[in-house]
Amino acid sequence: MLFAVNYKTWFENPLSLHQIFSWIFLCLSAYLVVAGAILLNRAGKSTNNRKDESLYQFEKTSELIETGIFKYIRHPLYSSLIFLTWGIFLKNPNYHLLFVSLISTAFLYLTARCDERECIEFFGNEYVEYMKRTKLFIPFLL
Repeated sequence: MLFAVNYKTWFENPLSLHQIFSWIFLCLSAYLVVAGAILLNRAGKSTNNRKDESLYQFEKTSELIETGIFKYIRHPLYSSLIFLTWGIFLKNPNYHLLFVSLISTAFLYLTARCDERECIEFFGNEYVEYMKRTKLFIPFLL
C-alpha cells in the first residue's frame, strides 16, 4: 500500500532531506535482506528436524548464526522490512502513510518477538545469551 500510494513522488525534489533519508533507508533495506538471506542459506544449515509447519525451509536453521549482520542484529530480514516501510513513507510523508508505517512497524516488532520465542525454544540458553549481545533491529541502538 505504501508504494502504491506514493510512487509518483519518488523522484520529486531529489535533494530534499526526506528524499535523501528515504534513499538511505531503502538502500539499507536492500543490504539487510540480501546479507541476511545469504547468511541464512549458507550458515544456518537448514534442517527438517524442526517440525514447525509454520516455518519456511530457510527459517528451519539448525545453527545459530552469529556472524556477518547477525553479529549485530538478530532480525535483519524484519529490520529490512522496517527500513523499507519508512523509506517508502519518507518519499511522500503524510498522516495516512504515517499510520500505516506505525502499524506495520508494530506488527513486525510483534512478529520478531514471536520468532524469538521459537528460537529460545529451539536453541535454548545459547539464544538467550545471543540476545544479550545483539540488538533487535538496528545495530548499537535497538
